[in-house]
Amino acid sequence: MNEWIDEPARLDTWISRHSPPGSSGHVLVGMDTEFMRTDTFRPKLALIQANLGGAIALLDAPRLGTHAALAARLRDPACICVMHSASEDLEALAPILPDGPAALFDTQVAAALAGLGSGLSYQKLVALLLGVDLPKAETRSDWLQRPLTPAQLDYAAQDVAWLPEIHARLGVKLDDFGRASWLAEDCARLVERICHAQPDTQPQRAFRGAADWPRERQALLRRVLLWRDASARTLDKPRSWILDDARALSFVAQPPADGNELFERSKGLRALRSAQRQELLALLQAPLSTDELQIAPIPAPFTSAEKRLLATMRDDVAAVAARLELPEGLLCPRRHLETLVSDRAWPAALEGWRKPLLHDVLMKRITATA
Repeated sequence: MNEWIDEPARLDTWISRHSPPGSSGHVLVGMDTEFMRTDTFRPKLALIQANLGGAIALLDAPRLGTHAALAARLRDPACICVMHSASEDLEALAPILPDGPAALFDTQVAAALAGLGSGLSYQKLVALLLGVDLPKAETRSDWLQRPLTPAQLDYAAQDVAWLPEIHARLGVKLDDFGRASWLAEDCARLVERICHAQPDTQPQRAFRGAADWPRERQALLRRVLLWRDASARTLDKPRSWILDDARALSFVAQPPADGNELFERSKGLRALRSAQRQELLALLQAPLSTDELQIAPIPAPFTSAEKRLLATMRDDVAAVAARLELPEGLLCPRRHLETLVSDRAWPAALEGWRKPLLHDVLMKRITATA
């Protein structure tokens, strides 16, 4: 029987009942969330599903507020938080768990490290390991509605019902491969990346098509992109509702002469109201400071030689991945190879267990083309 909890006192009681103080060994908490993110910058947390000792609770997130008892449980070093594809859930949980759980076991990452495949959905993993077919009909439900339907409640509970058994089976496989420490490292890195992420201070570098722009235009693009990010956070609206990439580039390349022109060229931007248009026009027209001109230049598109180097290095990664029966994208995502080719320095993202597997072969390629 799943328990619906919408009062802090009931949550305290439920957690105490199923994980009494002083219990020996690790405590597993299977976790999932349901959230909405159709018209906001931040996800709106609607529901938390928790499986503690085989007991399942569905937590009414808006009513419970801080979830203090749950946060304390998840921050306990003796607790292992088991989640599937945890990155978005960690972001949704940020208001109540800003530093993430003390220990995370991401079953999607674990499955990939155990040789079961890359990016497996929870439904596919449950079917593969346990032979159970789960419903999918409520994937796009409105989880903020109250009351939730019986179908929604069942779907939500199923999302955590099988996590302890999956944890146990994947744990055995990882031990057999000798990769439990790899998972722990990747999960800790995931928590750090999501929970302690900082706004990009050089967002213009992602726009390689503007690499040939004069420094002044690149600096103005950075100014506009920083304003867009700050506005999205303040207004809690998607960045593209305030200013999409195409119009950001257009306004910087050919700044509007006045407010009327800006209005005409910005039609359709749902969160760009009068106040934001005035701010944007002022930013586009104001002189650049000396400090603003001291920017990291936008990297130029890869040359033909760099593209060949990148292709060769991808082949190297593929060979190592095949030998280890790992997905190439898990071993070394393409973006890290691109960083290596651009910067000619070993990326921090490839430290840890990946470095002894890849460093020598990839850096040998870099050295040979220096």
